[in-house]
Amino acid sequence: MQRKWFLISFLSNNLEQVLNNNITEKDLVEGCIADKRQYQETLYKEYADKMFTVSLTYTDDEDEACDILQEGFIKVFRNLHKFNFEGSFEGWIRKIIVNTALEHYRKRVREEENLSVYETHIEPQIEGILDTINANELIKLVNELPSKAAMVLKLYAIEGYGHKEIAEQMGVTVGTSKSQLNRARFLLKQSMSKTHG
Repeated sequence: MQRKWFLISFLSNNLEQVLNNNITEKDLVEGCIADKRQYQETLYKEYADKMFTVSLTYTDDEDEACDILQEGFIKVFRNLHKFNFEGSFEGWIRKIIVNTALEHYRKRVREEENLSVYETHIEPQIEGILDTINANELIKLVNELPSKAAMVLKLYAIEGYGHKEIAEQMGVTVGTSKSQLNRARFLLKQSMSKTHG
Protein backbone atom coordinates (compact mmCIF):
# COMPACT_ATOMS: atom_id res chain seq x y z
CA MET A 1 0.00 0.00 0.00
CA GLN A 2 2.81 2.39 0.89
CA ARG A 3 4.58 1.66 -2.43
CA LYS A 4 1.37 2.42 -4.35
CA TRP A 5 0.96 5.73 -2.50
CA PHE A 6 4.58 6.65 -3.25
CA LEU A 7 4.07 5.93 -6.96
CA ILE A 8 0.88 7.99 -7.12
CA SER A 9 2.56 10.83 -5.24
CA PHE A 10 5.64 10.66 -7.48
CA LEU A 11 3.57 10.68 -10.68
CA SER A 12 1.31 13.50 -9.55
CA ASN A 13 4.30 15.61 -8.49
CA ASN A 14 6.00 15.07 -11.85
CA LEU A 15 2.78 15.79 -13.74
CA GLU A 16 2.17 18.91 -11.66
CA GLN A 17 5.74 20.06 -12.35
CA VAL A 18 5.25 19.58 -16.08
CA LEU A 19 1.81 21.17 -16.14
CA ASN A 20 3.00 24.20 -14.20
CA ASN A 21 5.92 24.58 -16.61
CA ASN A 22 8.40 24.57 -13.74
CA ILE A 23 10.82 22.57 -15.82
CA THR A 24 13.73 23.68 -17.89
CA GLU A 25 13.82 23.46 -21.65
CA LYS A 26 16.46 20.76 -21.30
CA ASP A 27 14.23 18.73 -18.93
CA LEU A 28 11.34 19.10 -21.37
CA VAL A 29 13.41 17.89 -24.33
CA GLU A 30 14.92 15.02 -22.34
CA GLY A 31 11.47 14.02 -21.07
CA CYS A 32 10.17 13.92 -24.63
CA ILE A 33 13.15 11.87 -25.80
CA ALA A 34 12.42 9.43 -22.97
CA ASP A 35 8.87 9.07 -24.37
CA LYS A 36 7.23 10.64 -21.31
CA ARG A 37 3.79 11.49 -22.60
CA GLN A 38 3.17 14.40 -20.22
CA TYR A 39 6.34 16.11 -21.44
CA GLN A 40 5.38 15.52 -25.07
CA GLU A 41 1.93 16.99 -24.44
CA THR A 42 3.46 19.98 -22.69
CA LEU A 43 5.86 20.63 -25.56
CA TYR A 44 3.05 20.38 -28.10
CA LYS A 45 0.73 22.66 -26.11
CA GLU A 46 3.53 25.18 -25.60
CA TYR A 47 4.37 25.57 -29.30
CA ALA A 48 1.37 24.34 -31.34
CA ASP A 49 -0.46 27.67 -31.62
CA LYS A 50 2.66 29.58 -32.66
CA MET A 51 3.61 26.92 -35.19
CA PHE A 52 0.07 26.76 -36.57
CA THR A 53 0.39 30.47 -37.30
CA VAL A 54 3.68 29.74 -39.09
CA SER A 55 1.95 26.97 -41.07
CA LEU A 56 -0.85 29.34 -42.10
CA THR A 57 1.77 31.73 -43.43
CA TYR A 58 2.59 29.17 -46.12
CA THR A 59 -0.92 28.12 -47.12
CA ASP A 60 -4.35 29.69 -47.13
CA ASP A 61 -5.94 26.28 -46.51
CA GLU A 62 -6.48 25.56 -42.80
CA ASP A 63 -6.65 21.81 -43.41
CA GLU A 64 -3.28 21.87 -45.12
CA ALA A 65 -1.90 24.06 -42.30
CA CYS A 66 -3.08 21.39 -39.82
CA ASP A 67 -1.34 18.71 -41.89
CA ILE A 68 1.85 20.78 -41.95
CA LEU A 69 1.64 21.27 -38.18
CA GLN A 70 1.07 17.57 -37.44
CA GLU A 71 3.77 16.35 -39.83
CA GLY A 72 6.12 19.00 -38.52
CA PHE A 73 5.63 17.96 -34.89
CA ILE A 74 6.18 14.31 -35.80
CA LYS A 75 9.54 15.41 -37.23
CA VAL A 76 10.23 17.50 -34.12
CA PHE A 77 9.69 14.51 -31.84
CA ARG A 78 11.70 12.19 -34.08
CA ASN A 79 14.63 14.61 -34.20
CA LEU A 80 14.72 15.99 -30.65
CA HIS A 81 17.90 14.04 -30.02
CA LYS A 82 19.59 16.26 -32.63
CA PHE A 83 18.78 19.53 -30.84
CA ASN A 84 22.02 20.72 -29.23
CA PHE A 85 20.70 23.53 -26.96
CA GLU A 86 23.01 26.05 -28.62
CA GLY A 87 20.33 28.03 -30.43
CA SER A 88 16.71 28.92 -29.87
CA PHE A 89 14.53 25.85 -29.33
CA GLU A 90 11.51 27.67 -30.75
CA GLY A 91 13.59 28.69 -33.78
CA TRP A 92 14.64 25.06 -34.26
CA ILE A 93 10.99 23.94 -34.20
CA ARG A 94 10.01 26.79 -36.54
CA LYS A 95 12.65 25.72 -39.09
CA ILE A 96 11.21 22.19 -39.09
CA ILE A 97 7.68 23.56 -39.61
CA VAL A 98 8.86 25.85 -42.44
CA ASN A 99 10.70 22.96 -44.12
CA THR A 100 7.56 20.82 -43.81
CA ALA A 101 5.54 23.63 -45.42
CA LEU A 102 8.10 23.72 -48.23
CA GLU A 103 7.70 19.97 -48.75
CA HIS A 104 3.93 20.47 -49.02
CA TYR A 105 4.50 23.29 -51.45
CA ARG A 106 6.83 21.22 -53.66
CA LYS A 107 4.30 18.38 -53.69
CA ARG A 108 1.48 20.78 -54.60
CA VAL A 109 3.55 22.33 -57.40
CA ARG A 110 4.28 18.89 -58.88
CA GLU A 111 0.54 18.24 -58.95
CA GLU A 112 -0.35 21.57 -60.53
CA GLU A 113 0.22 22.59 -64.12
CA ASN A 114 3.36 24.59 -64.82
CA LEU A 115 2.92 28.28 -64.34
CA SER A 116 3.26 30.36 -67.46
CA VAL A 117 6.22 32.69 -67.70
CA TYR A 118 5.26 36.12 -66.52
CA GLU A 119 6.91 39.21 -67.89
CA THR A 120 6.09 42.83 -67.33
CA HIS A 121 7.95 46.09 -67.17
CA ILE A 122 5.21 48.31 -65.76
CA GLU A 123 4.77 48.82 -62.04
CA PRO A 124 1.81 50.74 -60.67
CA GLN A 125 2.55 53.65 -58.37
CA ILE A 126 1.41 52.80 -54.84
CA GLU A 127 3.09 55.35 -52.63
CA GLY A 128 1.34 55.52 -49.29
CA ILE A 129 -0.75 52.40 -49.81
CA LEU A 130 1.27 50.36 -47.30
CA ASP A 131 0.45 53.01 -44.69
CA THR A 132 -3.29 52.45 -45.20
CA ILE A 133 -3.40 48.65 -45.32
CA ASN A 134 -3.58 46.49 -42.20
CA ALA A 135 -1.67 43.25 -41.64
CA ASN A 136 -4.69 40.98 -42.18
CA GLU A 137 -5.45 42.59 -45.54
CA LEU A 138 -1.82 42.25 -46.57
CA ILE A 139 -1.72 38.55 -45.59
CA LYS A 140 -4.93 37.97 -47.55
CA LEU A 141 -3.45 39.65 -50.64
CA VAL A 142 -0.22 37.64 -50.34
CA ASN A 143 -2.20 34.40 -50.05
CA GLU A 144 -4.06 35.28 -53.27
CA LEU A 145 -0.79 35.40 -55.23
CA PRO A 146 0.18 32.42 -57.41
CA SER A 147 1.65 29.76 -55.14
CA LYS A 148 5.28 29.89 -56.36
CA ALA A 149 5.44 33.70 -56.20
CA ALA A 150 3.79 33.74 -52.76
CA MET A 151 6.17 31.11 -51.40
CA VAL A 152 9.26 33.00 -52.59
CA LEU A 153 7.91 36.26 -51.13
CA LYS A 154 7.18 34.62 -47.76
CA LEU A 155 10.57 32.93 -47.54
CA TYR A 156 12.35 36.13 -48.54
CA ALA A 157 10.36 38.70 -46.54
CA ILE A 158 9.25 36.70 -43.49
CA GLU A 159 11.95 34.09 -42.97
CA GLY A 160 14.81 36.21 -44.26
CA TYR A 161 16.10 33.59 -46.70
CA GLY A 162 18.41 34.69 -49.51
CA HIS A 163 17.78 33.73 -53.13
CA LYS A 164 20.37 30.94 -53.02
CA GLU A 165 18.69 29.32 -50.01
CA ILE A 166 15.22 29.80 -51.52
CA ALA A 167 16.42 28.19 -54.75
CA GLU A 168 17.83 25.20 -52.85
CA GLN A 169 14.72 24.77 -50.71
CA MET A 170 12.29 25.04 -53.62
CA GLY A 171 14.36 23.16 -56.19
CA VAL A 172 14.56 26.10 -58.60
CA THR A 173 17.34 28.32 -59.92
CA VAL A 174 18.44 31.55 -58.25
CA GLY A 175 17.15 33.40 -61.32
CA THR A 176 13.73 31.82 -60.91
CA SER A 177 13.68 32.84 -57.26
CA LYS A 178 14.49 36.43 -58.20
CA SER A 179 11.92 36.56 -60.99
CA GLN A 180 9.23 35.03 -58.76
CA LEU A 181 9.99 37.62 -56.07
CA ASN A 182 9.66 40.40 -58.65
CA ARG A 183 6.45 38.84 -59.91
CA ALA A 184 5.07 38.62 -56.36
CA ARG A 185 5.96 42.27 -55.69
CA PHE A 186 4.37 43.41 -58.94
CA LEU A 187 1.16 41.44 -58.41
CA LEU A 188 0.96 42.52 -54.78
CA LYS A 189 1.37 46.18 -55.74
CA GLN A 190 -1.24 45.75 -58.46
CA SER A 191 -3.70 44.18 -55.99
CA MET A 192 -3.07 46.91 -53.43
CA SER A 193 -3.61 49.59 -56.09
CA LYS A 194 -6.97 48.07 -57.03
CA THR A 195 -8.02 47.72 -53.40
CA HIS A 196 -6.74 51.03 -52.09
CA GLY A 197 -6.00 53.09 -55.16
